[in-house]
Amino acid sequence: MEKEAKSQICVSRSFAVAPMMDWTDRHCRYLHRLLSRQTLLYTEMVTAPALVRGGAVHLLDFSPEEHPVALQLGGSDPEELAQAARLGEEAGYDEINLNCGCPSDRVQSGTFGAVLMRDPGLVAECVAAMRAAVSVEVTVKCRIGVDDQTPEEVLPEFLSRVGAAGCERFTIHARKAWLQGLSPKENRDIPPLDYELVQRMRGMFGGLHLSVNGGITSLDEAERFLEAGLDGVMVGRAAYHDPTAILAQADRRIFGAEGDSDPVEVARQMLPYIERHLSEGGKLGQVTRHMLGLFAGKPGARAWRRILSEGAHKPGAGPELVQEALGAVTGVAA
Repeated sequence: MEKEAKSQICVSRSFAVAPMMDWTDRHCRYLHRLLSRQTLLYTEMVTAPALVRGGAVHLLDFSPEEHPVALQLGGSDPEELAQAARLGEEAGYDEINLNCGCPSDRVQSGTFGAVLMRDPGLVAECVAAMRAAVSVEVTVKCRIGVDDQTPEEVLPEFLSRVGAAGCERFTIHARKAWLQGLSPKENRDIPPLDYELVQRMRGMFGGLHLSVNGGITSLDEAERFLEAGLDGVMVGRAAYHDPTAILAQADRRIFGAEGDSDPVEVARQMLPYIERHLSEGGKLGQVTRHMLGLFAGKPGARAWRRILSEGAHKPGAGPELVQEALGAVTGVAA
Protein backbone atom coordinates (compact mmCIF):
# COMPACT_ATOMS: atom_id res chain seq x y z
CA MET A 1 0.00 0.00 0.00
CA GLU A 2 2.89 2.34 0.84
CA LYS A 3 4.47 1.73 -2.58
CA GLU A 4 1.14 2.37 -4.27
CA ALA A 5 0.71 5.68 -2.42
CA LYS A 6 4.24 6.77 -3.34
CA SER A 7 3.62 5.86 -6.97
CA GLN A 8 0.41 7.94 -6.98
CA ILE A 9 2.23 10.94 -5.50
CA CYS A 10 4.90 10.67 -8.21
CA VAL A 11 2.17 10.95 -10.83
CA SER A 12 0.04 13.60 -9.13
CA ARG A 13 2.77 16.01 -8.06
CA SER A 14 2.79 17.66 -11.51
CA PHE A 15 -0.53 19.38 -10.73
CA ALA A 16 -1.96 20.38 -7.36
CA VAL A 17 -4.56 22.52 -5.63
CA ALA A 18 -2.93 24.85 -3.11
CA PRO A 19 -3.52 24.65 0.64
CA MET A 20 -5.86 27.55 1.47
CA MET A 21 -6.95 28.52 4.97
CA ASP A 22 -10.72 28.34 5.52
CA TRP A 23 -11.19 26.84 2.06
CA THR A 24 -9.46 23.50 1.44
CA ASP A 25 -11.09 21.62 4.29
CA ARG A 26 -12.13 17.95 3.96
CA HIS A 27 -15.47 18.79 2.32
CA CYS A 28 -13.79 20.94 -0.31
CA ARG A 29 -11.22 18.23 -0.99
CA TYR A 30 -13.91 15.57 -1.38
CA LEU A 31 -15.59 17.71 -4.06
CA HIS A 32 -12.28 18.37 -5.81
CA ARG A 33 -11.47 14.68 -5.83
CA LEU A 34 -14.74 13.91 -7.62
CA LEU A 35 -13.74 16.43 -10.29
CA SER A 36 -10.19 15.09 -10.67
CA ARG A 37 -8.92 11.65 -9.72
CA GLN A 38 -5.27 12.59 -10.24
CA THR A 39 -4.71 16.13 -8.93
CA LEU A 40 -2.74 16.31 -5.68
CA LEU A 41 -4.82 17.89 -2.90
CA TYR A 42 -3.58 19.70 0.22
CA THR A 43 -5.12 20.36 3.60
CA GLU A 44 -5.42 23.79 5.09
CA MET A 45 -2.35 24.55 7.17
CA VAL A 46 -2.48 22.73 10.51
CA THR A 47 -0.08 24.02 13.16
CA ALA A 48 2.26 21.58 14.85
CA PRO A 49 1.55 23.10 18.30
CA ALA A 50 -2.19 22.46 17.84
CA LEU A 51 -1.51 18.79 17.18
CA VAL A 52 1.30 18.15 19.64
CA ARG A 53 0.48 20.48 22.52
CA GLY A 54 -3.22 20.95 21.92
CA GLY A 55 -4.05 17.35 21.05
CA ALA A 56 -6.29 18.55 18.22
CA VAL A 57 -5.87 15.38 16.18
CA HIS A 58 -9.43 15.78 14.85
CA LEU A 59 -7.89 18.36 12.50
CA LEU A 60 -6.31 15.42 10.67
CA ASP A 61 -9.63 13.77 9.80
CA PHE A 62 -10.19 13.12 6.10
CA SER A 63 -12.02 10.69 3.82
CA PRO A 64 -10.10 7.80 2.23
CA GLU A 65 -11.50 8.92 -1.15
CA GLU A 66 -9.35 12.06 -0.98
CA HIS A 67 -6.07 10.26 -1.79
CA PRO A 68 -3.61 11.42 -2.94
CA VAL A 69 -3.73 14.07 -0.22
CA ALA A 70 -0.97 15.98 1.58
CA LEU A 71 -0.93 17.47 5.06
CA GLN A 72 0.49 20.98 5.33
CA LEU A 73 2.06 21.78 8.69
CA GLY A 74 3.00 25.11 10.21
CA GLY A 75 5.71 25.37 12.82
CA SER A 76 9.36 26.12 13.49
CA ASP A 77 10.39 23.70 16.22
CA PRO A 78 12.11 20.67 14.66
CA GLU A 79 11.12 18.23 17.40
CA GLU A 80 7.50 19.40 17.46
CA LEU A 81 7.24 19.27 13.67
CA ALA A 82 8.68 15.75 13.71
CA GLN A 83 5.97 14.67 16.16
CA ALA A 84 3.26 16.37 14.09
CA ALA A 85 4.58 14.78 10.91
CA ARG A 86 4.44 11.38 12.60
CA LEU A 87 0.80 12.00 13.55
CA GLY A 88 0.10 12.96 9.94
CA GLU A 89 1.67 9.80 8.60
CA GLU A 90 -0.23 7.69 11.13
CA ALA A 91 -3.45 9.38 9.99
CA GLY A 92 -2.70 8.21 6.45
CA TYR A 93 -1.49 11.30 4.60
CA ASP A 94 0.60 10.68 1.48
CA GLU A 95 2.93 13.65 2.00
CA ILE A 96 3.88 16.13 4.73
CA ASN A 97 4.43 19.72 3.59
CA LEU A 98 6.07 22.51 5.61
CA ASN A 99 4.60 25.99 5.21
CA CYS A 100 7.27 28.62 4.57
CA GLY A 101 5.03 30.99 2.66
CA CYS A 102 2.06 32.22 4.73
CA PRO A 103 2.47 35.93 5.62
CA SER A 104 -0.30 36.41 8.22
CA ASP A 105 0.42 38.15 11.54
CA ARG A 106 -0.75 35.10 13.47
CA VAL A 107 1.72 32.91 11.62
CA GLN A 108 4.56 35.41 12.10
CA SER A 109 3.93 35.55 15.84
CA GLY A 110 4.48 31.79 15.94
CA THR A 111 7.77 32.21 14.02
CA PHE A 112 6.66 30.14 11.08
CA GLY A 113 5.25 30.64 7.61
CA ALA A 114 6.94 33.14 5.30
CA VAL A 115 9.16 34.50 8.08
CA LEU A 116 11.13 31.24 7.83
CA MET A 117 12.54 32.47 4.51
CA ARG A 118 14.91 34.48 6.74
CA ASP A 119 16.31 31.34 8.37
CA PRO A 120 17.04 28.56 5.86
CA GLY A 121 19.24 26.86 8.45
CA LEU A 122 16.28 26.42 10.80
CA VAL A 123 14.10 25.19 7.93
CA ALA A 124 16.81 22.65 7.08
CA GLU A 125 16.78 21.43 10.70
CA CYS A 126 12.99 21.13 10.62
CA VAL A 127 13.03 19.19 7.36
CA ALA A 128 15.76 16.85 8.59
CA ALA A 129 13.82 16.12 11.79
CA MET A 130 10.60 15.50 9.89
CA ARG A 131 12.29 13.22 7.37
CA ALA A 132 13.82 11.19 10.17
CA ALA A 133 10.38 10.76 11.74
CA VAL A 134 8.35 9.61 8.72
CA SER A 135 8.68 7.47 5.63
CA VAL A 136 6.36 9.58 3.43
CA GLU A 137 7.84 12.47 1.45
CA VAL A 138 8.52 15.77 3.23
CA THR A 139 8.12 18.83 1.00
CA VAL A 140 8.27 22.62 1.37
CA LYS A 141 6.08 25.44 0.08
CA CYS A 142 7.91 28.77 0.10
CA ARG A 143 8.07 32.31 -1.28
CA ILE A 144 10.89 33.80 -3.36
CA GLY A 145 11.80 35.98 -0.37
CA VAL A 146 10.37 38.40 2.17
CA ASP A 147 10.54 42.16 2.77
CA ASP A 148 13.83 43.69 1.60
CA GLN A 149 15.50 40.38 0.76
CA THR A 150 16.93 40.00 -2.74
CA PRO A 151 15.16 36.95 -4.20
CA GLU A 152 17.99 36.22 -6.66
CA GLU A 153 20.27 35.68 -3.66
CA VAL A 154 17.86 34.34 -1.05
CA LEU A 155 15.99 31.70 -3.05
CA PRO A 156 19.04 29.76 -4.34
CA GLU A 157 20.51 29.65 -0.83
CA PHE A 158 17.19 28.50 0.60
CA LEU A 159 16.77 25.73 -1.97
CA SER A 160 20.38 24.64 -1.58
CA ARG A 161 20.37 24.42 2.22
CA VAL A 162 16.92 22.91 2.61
CA GLY A 163 17.53 20.57 -0.31
CA ALA A 164 20.73 19.35 1.35
CA ALA A 165 18.64 18.45 4.41
CA GLY A 166 16.64 16.02 2.31
CA CYS A 167 13.77 17.99 0.80
CA GLU A 168 13.57 17.04 -2.86
CA ARG A 169 10.35 18.83 -3.79
CA PHE A 170 9.53 22.52 -3.43
CA THR A 171 6.50 24.55 -4.47
CA ILE A 172 7.54 28.15 -4.99
CA HIS A 173 4.99 30.96 -4.75
CA ALA A 174 6.61 33.33 -7.25
CA ARG A 175 6.04 36.45 -5.15
CA LYS A 176 7.82 38.04 -2.24
CA ALA A 177 5.86 38.32 0.98
CA TRP A 178 5.84 41.70 2.71
CA LEU A 179 5.51 40.92 6.39
CA GLN A 180 5.05 44.57 7.33
CA GLY A 181 2.62 46.86 5.54
CA LEU A 182 0.59 44.36 3.51
CA SER A 183 -2.29 42.16 4.62
CA PRO A 184 -2.33 38.44 3.74
CA LYS A 185 -4.85 39.24 0.98
CA GLU A 186 -2.63 41.99 -0.42
CA ASN A 187 0.34 39.63 -0.28
CA ARG A 188 -1.51 37.39 -2.76
CA ASP A 189 -1.88 40.19 -5.30
CA ILE A 190 0.39 43.20 -4.87
CA PRO A 191 3.99 41.92 -4.87
CA PRO A 192 4.92 41.30 -8.52
CA LEU A 193 5.20 37.76 -9.81
CA ASP A 194 8.63 36.59 -10.92
CA TYR A 195 8.07 33.41 -12.85
CA GLU A 196 11.41 33.83 -14.62
CA LEU A 197 13.28 33.47 -11.34
CA VAL A 198 11.50 30.18 -10.67
CA GLN A 199 12.42 29.04 -14.18
CA ARG A 200 16.06 29.89 -13.48
CA MET A 201 15.95 27.83 -10.31
CA ARG A 202 14.78 24.90 -12.42
CA GLY A 203 18.01 25.24 -14.43
CA MET A 204 20.19 25.60 -11.33
CA PHE A 205 18.76 22.73 -9.29
CA GLY A 206 18.37 19.82 -11.66
CA GLY A 207 18.05 17.31 -8.83
CA LEU A 208 15.03 18.99 -7.25
CA HIS A 209 11.37 18.81 -8.22
CA LEU A 210 10.20 22.43 -8.53
CA SER A 211 6.57 23.50 -8.87
CA VAL A 212 5.36 27.04 -9.47
CA ASN A 213 2.47 28.71 -7.64
CA GLY A 214 0.92 32.17 -7.67
CA GLY A 215 -1.41 33.95 -10.08
CA ILE A 216 -2.16 30.89 -12.23
CA THR A 217 -5.80 30.93 -13.30
CA SER A 218 -6.21 28.38 -16.09
CA LEU A 219 -5.16 24.98 -17.38
CA ASP A 220 -3.71 26.73 -20.43
CA GLU A 221 -1.25 28.55 -18.18
CA ALA A 222 -0.48 25.37 -16.26
CA GLU A 223 0.29 23.51 -19.48
CA ARG A 224 2.61 26.31 -20.62
CA PHE A 225 4.64 26.09 -17.40
CA LEU A 226 4.95 22.32 -17.72
CA GLU A 227 5.93 22.61 -21.38
CA ALA A 228 8.57 25.19 -20.38
CA GLY A 229 10.23 22.60 -18.17
CA LEU A 230 8.85 23.16 -14.68
CA ASP A 231 8.10 19.94 -12.82
CA GLY A 232 4.74 20.95 -11.45
CA VAL A 233 2.08 23.63 -11.15
CA MET A 234 -0.06 24.51 -8.12
CA VAL A 235 -3.29 26.45 -8.60
CA GLY A 236 -4.97 28.29 -5.74
CA ARG A 237 -8.03 30.53 -5.74
CA ALA A 238 -9.03 29.80 -9.34
CA ALA A 239 -9.42 26.12 -8.48
CA TYR A 240 -11.71 27.05 -5.61
CA HIS A 241 -13.89 29.68 -7.29
CA ASP A 242 -14.21 27.84 -10.62
CA PRO A 243 -13.37 24.23 -9.78
CA THR A 244 -14.93 22.77 -12.93
CA ALA A 245 -12.81 24.92 -15.26
CA ILE A 246 -9.60 23.93 -13.48
CA LEU A 247 -10.23 20.37 -12.35
CA ALA A 248 -12.81 18.72 -14.64
CA GLN A 249 -10.34 18.57 -17.55
CA ALA A 250 -7.15 18.18 -15.52
CA ASP A 251 -6.98 14.39 -15.67
CA ARG A 252 -7.13 14.45 -19.47
CA ARG A 253 -5.01 17.52 -20.20
CA ILE A 254 -2.36 17.22 -17.49
CA PHE A 255 -2.23 13.49 -16.80
CA GLY A 256 -3.26 11.99 -20.15
CA ALA A 257 -6.32 10.15 -18.84
CA GLU A 258 -9.51 9.76 -20.86
CA GLY A 259 -12.60 11.90 -20.48
CA ASP A 260 -13.63 14.91 -18.42
CA SER A 261 -15.76 15.15 -15.30
CA ASP A 262 -19.38 16.27 -15.59
CA PRO A 263 -20.23 18.84 -12.89
CA VAL A 264 -23.90 17.75 -12.88
CA GLU A 265 -22.84 14.19 -12.14
CA VAL A 266 -20.35 15.42 -9.53
CA ALA A 267 -23.13 17.37 -7.78
CA ARG A 268 -25.21 14.18 -7.70
CA GLN A 269 -22.26 12.20 -6.36
CA MET A 270 -22.03 14.68 -3.48
CA LEU A 271 -25.52 13.74 -2.24
CA PRO A 272 -24.56 10.53 -0.36
CA TYR A 273 -21.59 12.38 1.15
CA ILE A 274 -23.92 15.16 2.31
CA GLU A 275 -26.35 12.64 3.81
CA ARG A 276 -23.50 11.02 5.71
CA HIS A 277 -22.24 14.37 6.97
CA LEU A 278 -25.70 15.37 8.19
CA SER A 279 -26.19 11.99 9.90
CA GLU A 280 -22.99 12.68 11.86
CA GLY A 281 -24.36 15.99 13.14
CA GLY A 282 -22.90 18.26 10.45
CA LYS A 283 -24.63 21.14 8.70
CA LEU A 284 -25.46 21.36 5.00
CA GLY A 285 -23.76 24.73 4.56
CA GLN A 286 -20.43 23.29 5.70
CA VAL A 287 -20.39 21.27 2.47
CA THR A 288 -22.38 23.36 0.00
CA ARG A 289 -20.33 26.53 0.55
CA HIS A 290 -17.57 24.80 -1.40
CA MET A 291 -19.96 23.88 -4.23
CA LEU A 292 -21.11 27.40 -5.11
CA GLY A 293 -18.64 27.76 -8.00
CA LEU A 294 -19.33 24.35 -9.53
CA PHE A 295 -21.27 25.86 -12.46
CA ALA A 296 -19.45 29.20 -12.73
CA GLY A 297 -20.11 30.80 -16.10
CA LYS A 298 -22.73 28.21 -17.05
CA PRO A 299 -26.47 28.76 -17.61
CA GLY A 300 -28.30 28.49 -14.30
CA ALA A 301 -25.19 29.25 -12.23
CA ARG A 302 -26.75 32.28 -10.54
CA ALA A 303 -29.85 30.35 -9.49
CA TRP A 304 -27.64 27.48 -8.26
CA ARG A 305 -25.68 29.85 -6.03
CA ARG A 306 -28.78 31.67 -4.80
CA ILE A 307 -30.71 28.54 -3.84
CA LEU A 308 -27.74 27.06 -1.97
CA SER A 309 -26.67 30.33 -0.33
CA GLU A 310 -30.16 31.25 0.88
CA GLY A 311 -31.31 27.79 1.89
CA ALA A 312 -28.33 25.85 3.22
CA HIS A 313 -28.41 27.40 6.67
CA LYS A 314 -32.14 26.98 7.26
CA PRO A 315 -33.21 24.40 9.87
CA GLY A 316 -33.71 20.97 8.34
CA ALA A 317 -31.95 21.80 5.07
CA GLY A 318 -30.66 18.67 3.39
CA PRO A 319 -29.79 16.99 0.07
CA GLU A 320 -33.15 17.96 -1.44
CA LEU A 321 -31.94 21.58 -1.52
CA VAL A 322 -29.00 20.54 -3.69
CA GLN A 323 -31.40 18.66 -5.94
CA GLU A 324 -33.57 21.76 -6.23
CA ALA A 325 -30.55 23.89 -7.11
CA LEU A 326 -29.45 21.30 -9.63
CA GLY A 327 -32.85 21.53 -11.29
CA ALA A 328 -32.16 25.22 -11.96
CA VAL A 329 -29.00 24.20 -13.82
CA THR A 330 -30.32 21.24 -15.76
CA GLY A 331 -33.67 22.88 -16.53
CA VAL A 332 -35.56 19.85 -15.27
CA ALA A 333 -36.62 18.61 -11.85
CA ALA A 334 -33.58 16.86 -10.37
